[in-house]
Amino acid sequence: MEQLSFLEVPSPCIGVCQTDARGYCAGCLRNRDERFNWLHFSDAQKHNIIRLCLQRKRRRQYAKYKAHQIAIKEQQAEVNPQLDFEPESEKEEKLDLGDFSLD
Repeated sequence: MEQLSFLEVPSPCIGVCQTDARGYCAGCLRNRDERFNWLHFSDAQKHNIIRLCLQRKRRRQYAKYKAHQIAIKEQQAEVNPQLDFEPESEKEEKLDLGDFSLD
């Protein structure tokens, strides 16, 4: 059962009205349809759009984080190419424990 809402759902706009290469607003991460038709959407649709915007923000932050991690690894490899900067999880997969036993 849906809870009654007495207040209007506020727009997620933060005043940075520029679109990125994918067509999302750089400020609120809504697409063109979501921005232009905001006043015509029901409260349930507005809540869904806000949920989608939060997902887009998390994906964008994660992509930036991964790109930063890759850049750090590349810089480390340039500084000292002899060092192995392979993640620990990948190293563990290469270990051969075929003759190991617990006594």
